[in-house]
Amino acid sequence: MNFVSLFFFIAFFYLLNNFIVDIVLFLRPEKYTVEIWAEKGRGELFSFSISLLYGFLLYYLGGQNRGEVDIFSYFFFLSPLIFLAIISSIILRLRADKQRLKALFHFSSELNKTIPVKEWEEDIKRLLSDVVFYEESFLFTKDDQTGWKLAFSQGSRLDLHETLRSMDLGKLEKVRSTQVFNKQNLDEAPLSGCFDKNMQAAVYAPLLLDNELIGCLILTKIRTNSFVVEDVHSISTISNQLAIFLKTQQLFSEKEQRILLEERNRIAHDIHDGIAQTLAGAVMKFDSAARKIPSHPADAQQMINDSNSTLREGLKEIRDSIYALRPYPTESLSLDMAIKKKIDEMKKDTNNDVDISFEMRGVQTRLSLLTEKVIYSITQESIQNCIKHARASSLNILLSYQKEQIFLKIKDDGVGFSLYEAMTKAMKEPHYGILQMNEDAAKIGATLQIESSETKGTEIIVRIPKMGFEGG
Repeated sequence: MNFVSLFFFIAFFYLLNNFIVDIVLFLRPEKYTVEIWAEKGRGELFSFSISLLYGFLLYYLGGQNRGEVDIFSYFFFLSPLIFLAIISSIILRLRADKQRLKALFHFSSELNKTIPVKEWEEDIKRLLSDVVFYEESFLFTKDDQTGWKLAFSQGSRLDLHETLRSMDLGKLEKVRSTQVFNKQNLDEAPLSGCFDKNMQAAVYAPLLLDNELIGCLILTKIRTNSFVVEDVHSISTISNQLAIFLKTQQLFSEKEQRILLEERNRIAHDIHDGIAQTLAGAVMKFDSAARKIPSHPADAQQMINDSNSTLREGLKEIRDSIYALRPYPTESLSLDMAIKKKIDEMKKDTNNDVDISFEMRGVQTRLSLLTEKVIYSITQESIQNCIKHARASSLNILLSYQKEQIFLKIKDDGVGFSLYEAMTKAMKEPHYGILQMNEDAAKIGATLQIESSETKGTEIIVRIPKMGFEGG
């Protein structure tokens, strides 16, 4: 009965103690998730087992007449308990560091996938909250043209756009290293007026890259001195990752703008050398025909007929240009859905006897618009060439999302073709062909490989490295 009473006494003590601790942890501002509760419960269960064991030993040994107990006996009796306490503390600390490193690695890997995405703010908020706890978050970015601006905020109850109008965002220029402000000096922190009045601790982490200040990340908490050293180090690491991310986004945006400008110049050049010249020639012929109608009606009629033919050709070029300028299917659908839709359209064509199959492997990754456009264009051109020229019975398309690359393979069982003759023809005719496919692949750092023979048909392989489909 004494042993049973001791067991229930220790069990009641642990249950009551843990219940009070759970209430305190739940009422704190920091997140107290089920995972944290389960982890604490496992530790307390181990502590309960050790306490119960030592309680039984004390009760048993205390009931025996062993004479006077010296200090060495106490030491050897309690040394295993002290050793277990030290080991447990080290294990818990190592486990916490492991979780923190795992969260930082996840943040870095997921951040890279967000590079080609235009609306990235929500993804950053989600990733940030997985690494460190905070009440409010603010990310300010700096641009050479527009200066400082608020990229996003989370947790703030104020009208920040109205509040920031009366503040000097240029004060963030002084933040050149990670700084922690607590209740005593929080009023001295830059832009502290945009915090909730209950905030008593804040961390300022500058986004620096090659001594260039790109932005500043600010996190706040309600309790003062609540940002421990590990949190500050994690926030500094996050700010370094964000600096690289924002700089890459900026370079990627500049690259897209450059490609867009080149495309506009190409369209303007085509219009000037093509449609404009065609229309100008037709107008001149009409003017000449108008002068010859009284004296040479037959010649005038011939010139009018020639001008009509010229205008019809010009109208066809205009329609082709309008079709080329229409939004790509990948802008409204995902890449795989756009390819499937194109295949369905081809299958509905009564003149098409080719059995087309499409397979996608791996986990679909977010791609830049340019990358999706190149993949779709190459796939579409390959399907059309197969139907028109290959005399094939089957066409297999494989799109594989691999760890370090995207792999596209398009294979048919047709008659094949001469690669040299196709390249020569592509140089002479201004249509989408092998040269254009190769140029588009080069824009995203991809490699295009074409193999064709009369007995094995045609196989087109495109390999897009990781930096290519992430927008690098």
